[in-house]
Amino acid sequence: MKPGIVSKSLAVVFIVACTVVVNSCSSDANTPPETRQTVETPKAAGVAQTYPHYVDRAVLVERRGMQIDDGDTFVYDGVTVRILGIDTPEIMHPEHGFYEDQPYGHEATDKATEIFDSASVIEYVADSLDPYGRTLAQVFVDGESFAVKMIEAGMAYESVSFYGDNGFPDIAALILAAAEKAGTPPFQEPHIWRREHRREPSGQSAN
Repeated sequence: MKPGIVSKSLAVVFIVACTVVVNSCSSDANTPPETRQTVETPKAAGVAQTYPHYVDRAVLVERRGMQIDDGDTFVYDGVTVRILGIDTPEIMHPEHGFYEDQPYGHEATDKATEIFDSASVIEYVADSLDPYGRTLAQVFVDGESFAVKMIEAGMAYESVSFYGDNGFPDIAALILAAAEKAGTPPFQEPHIWRREHRREPSGQSAN
């Protein structure tokens, strides 16, 4: 092929390529905003997405306002919440008659703190008050059962077998299944430890 013909061929190719690029940019610019594809950041799940039948009773909790007492109890906005479905090892509470920590008590508290710290959405759904004025509630983190997470981590015994489902049959079933799969935690059952180590009952429960 002659040099002149090669030059003309390259010129044609260049012009076609430029036309394609221009048309592509023009097409995107002329596309109505509402028809363009957008990437949205997924929203964190909550009870409304995972357990919508509880949403009317769900209380949204701000992590910075929580005071974590131990692995199964926290205080929020003046309300002491005792988490249903689990029993975690005790830490020292002289006001309850406990002057020493149960083994794994601080590990359970640290695990609870870790779970709450990593959650985008924290909610609780209350059942009732216990005789000591605490709110008994199922707690959810990003729409999932907090109790199940503690059992899976080996930091809690299930308490559904003793207390029943407290009006949360679906969550209770998940808790029982998780406990069966996780096996026995590496510490004494907290209710037995409490009975053996409580020295000066003050009239308040640490169950």
